[in-house]
Amino acid sequence: MQDNTREDRDRSRNIFMNICRSIHHQLQNTPPFTTVLLFCMVFGCSNPASAPGTVSFLDQEWSQPDELSSAARESQEFTRETGIAIRQSPVPNTLFSSLPPQAQLGLLRRSLQERGPIPDVLGIDVIWPGILSDDLIDVGHDFATELSTMDPQLVSSYTVHGKVVAVPYHAHVGVLAFRSDLLLQYGYSRPPETWDELEQMAARIQAGERAKGKKDFWGYVWQGAATEGLTCNALEWQVSEGGGRIIEDDGTISVNNPAAIRSWQRAARWIGRISPPGVVAYQEVDSLSAWDAGNAAFMRSWQWGYRLTHPRDSPLRDRTGYTSMPGGSVGRVGTLGGVGLAVPRSSTHPREALALIRFLIAKEQESKVDPAHFVPIPPTQLYDLPQILQAYAPSTRLNQQNSWLVSRPSNVTGRAYENVTQAYTQSVHSVLTGQKSAPEAAAELEKQLIRITGFRPGPPKM
Repeated sequence: MQDNTREDRDRSRNIFMNICRSIHHQLQNTPPFTTVLLFCMVFGCSNPASAPGTVSFLDQEWSQPDELSSAARESQEFTRETGIAIRQSPVPNTLFSSLPPQAQLGLLRRSLQERGPIPDVLGIDVIWPGILSDDLIDVGHDFATELSTMDPQLVSSYTVHGKVVAVPYHAHVGVLAFRSDLLLQYGYSRPPETWDELEQMAARIQAGERAKGKKDFWGYVWQGAATEGLTCNALEWQVSEGGGRIIEDDGTISVNNPAAIRSWQRAARWIGRISPPGVVAYQEVDSLSAWDAGNAAFMRSWQWGYRLTHPRDSPLRDRTGYTSMPGGSVGRVGTLGGVGLAVPRSSTHPREALALIRFLIAKEQESKVDPAHFVPIPPTQLYDLPQILQAYAPSTRLNQQNSWLVSRPSNVTGRAYENVTQAYTQSVHSVLTGQKSAPEAAAELEKQLIRITGFRPGPPKM
C-alpha cells in the first residue's frame, strides 16, 4: 500500500513539474514568492485523491480575504447537512489565486490533459469553457431546474455546442465606480450615462481638484495594459457604439468597422486629458490603487453580488458609488465576467462534487433574497445598475432599458480564444499608444483573426 502511495505521489510530482515548465514563461513577471510557492506545492503534493465521502474544491474567490469567513461557514454547513467533508484542493486555493489568469488556465489545462491530481469541483472563468470543455462533464441535466431560473446569456456563456460545462456561480459585471461626494460637490445629481457625459464630468472635476492642489488627480482611470482587462474595456467602448463583439456568435469577424474604430480613437484621446499617460500600463491593481488614494473621479471596475453587499474596507467606502458603464449611440454595455462551477471528467467523487455545487448555488440564490446578507447602502451610491445585479441591491433605481451585458467571443472561438484576445488587445493597445492609427490596426487585426480562426469577415450584428 505504501509503495502504491509513493508511486502516485511521484507521478503527481512529475505531472506538476511538466505543468510548471509549460507556464514558466508566464511567471517571469510575477513576484518571486509565487514561483517559490508553486514549486513548494509541487514537491509537497501528497494527496492525489480525496478519501471517500470527501470532495475537493478549487476556486480562487474562496481565498480572497473578504470571503474567507463566508467560505469557512459554508464549508462547515455543507458538511453538517451532507456528511461530506471538503478537503484541501491538490492545488491550494491561495496559490492558485496568486497566479496570473493565463498561468491559472495553463495549470488546469495541463493537469486535466495529463490526468494529474485535480480538484473534484473547479471554479472556472467565464472565458474558459470553450478551452476546457472536452475535459469537463455536462451538468445541464443535473441542474436543469437551477439553470432555468438564471439569465439565459449567463448560462450560454458556460454552454459549448449544447453542453453545459459549468453552472454559473458568481456573475461579475463591468461597472463604473464614481465618487458620490465629488458629484454632489460639483453640482451633478447623477453619474454619467454616456461617454460624452463621462468626458465632460471627468474633465470638470479633474480641473477643480487640481486647482485645490491635487496634481495627481485624474478624471477617469481604467485598465489599459495589453491584457484581458483591455479586452473587457474595449468591448464596452465599441459595442455601445454599434461596433460589434470582435467575432459574432455565428463566426463573423466584425471588428473592422467604423463604429469600433471610432470608439478606439475616443479612448486614445482620453490619455493625458482625463486619464493618466500611464493608464496604458494599468491593470486592476493599478487603477484600484489610484482610486483608493483618492486620485480619481471615475473608475472602470468589476462588481458582483458579494462585493456589492459586503463592501471591503477602503478609505473611500462611504464615498464610492456604482452605476452601469456609460453608453454610446446604441446603449450602455457591461462586459460579462465571473466564475462557474464545473466537474472534471477525472473527478474521483463526481456525486459529492455535484452535491457541493448544488449547495453553493442554493446559498448564492438565498443571498439574493435574504436581507440579513445585506450591508445598508446609501441610495446615492447605487444608480442604474445592470439588471443582473439588482437582485443584490434592492435599493437601486431601475436600470435603463438600453443597458445590457456583452460576453467575449470565447465559446465561438474555443481553444483559439487565447490567440484571439491577445491579437485584439495588442491591436487596441497600439492605437492607445499611438503606434498605429485605428483604421490600420483594425484592418491588420481582421487579417490576423482570419488566420487564427478561419472565419470570414462581415458586419457587426446587433
